[in-house]
Amino acid sequence: MAAQQDLDFTYTTIDEIFRLSIGETGDYSGAKYDGDFSLSLEQAQKAKHKFIADSLNIGEGSKVLDMACGWAPFTSYITKERGAQSIGLTLSQGQASACQKNGFNVQVKDCRTVTPEDFGMFDAITCIGGLEHFCSIEEFREGKQEKVYQDFFQKLNDLLPQGGRFYMQTMVFSKNMIDLEDMDVHAEKGSAPHVVALMVEQFPGSWLPYGPEMVIKNAEPHFKLISKSSGRLDYIETIGQWRKKFRKFNLKKYWLYLSLIPRLFTDKAFRHQLSVFKVSPNRVCFEKEIMDHYRLVFEKV
Repeated sequence: MAAQQDLDFTYTTIDEIFRLSIGETGDYSGAKYDGDFSLSLEQAQKAKHKFIADSLNIGEGSKVLDMACGWAPFTSYITKERGAQSIGLTLSQGQASACQKNGFNVQVKDCRTVTPEDFGMFDAITCIGGLEHFCSIEEFREGKQEKVYQDFFQKLNDLLPQGGRFYMQTMVFSKNMIDLEDMDVHAEKGSAPHVVALMVEQFPGSWLPYGPEMVIKNAEPHFKLISKSSGRLDYIETIGQWRKKFRKFNLKKYWLYLSLIPRLFTDKAFRHQLSVFKVSPNRVCFEKEIMDHYRLVFEKV
């Protein structure tokens, strides 16, 4: 799994800037436009939350585990709109502190290590974007990727009753993915070897599943698939909307941008990460169909 320092760089470092741009409970995962790109980002995110809650039969009093909860946008939705109880988990201290300040029950914990002894059983579980960070390149090279997913679904099996449902959405490698050995950050700019190498640098320590089929296969025999849908085009639009919001002027936010300037001169890794963010390689990978994005609903059998 991605190291703590890797996740902190991606999420904790940009915590305050993100919240000033997207909102206190901003959603850092693909929204659900379903082809209607006249929707605002906020409307499309709420449509996603409604879809998830409906798919998992979440209602008054439902006990939900929100894995990889980010800034708790889904927790916020189900507690306020559905009357559910929610426990959120994140590996980012910045996210957890922001969530706790906003009144949500969010803890810093690796969701792959949760047992019934920690919080009891749940009626429903979500993992919105978390699976993307579960397998490292090293584990992939060692042939352990499928075992990583099998172990995760075993954990879910222990936390849900029969008929309990699990929702996940994740980026996956798609039909135009290249061989790992062909990645090259010095390759022609915009080429597949170049953008895949940048994508790996944007999300260090993380390696994606090879299509939704890999996930579905490793959910067996504990879970059956209820629904599957691609959100690739939705994610392209989402990233575009995020970039607009990050650029929108806000005095406090731009002061934070200015406060980072010294790091441009003292931290080579930080300079490189900024250059990667400017390219937005995950968006390019979606456009080139190197990557796809799937929403999956499972039910424990």
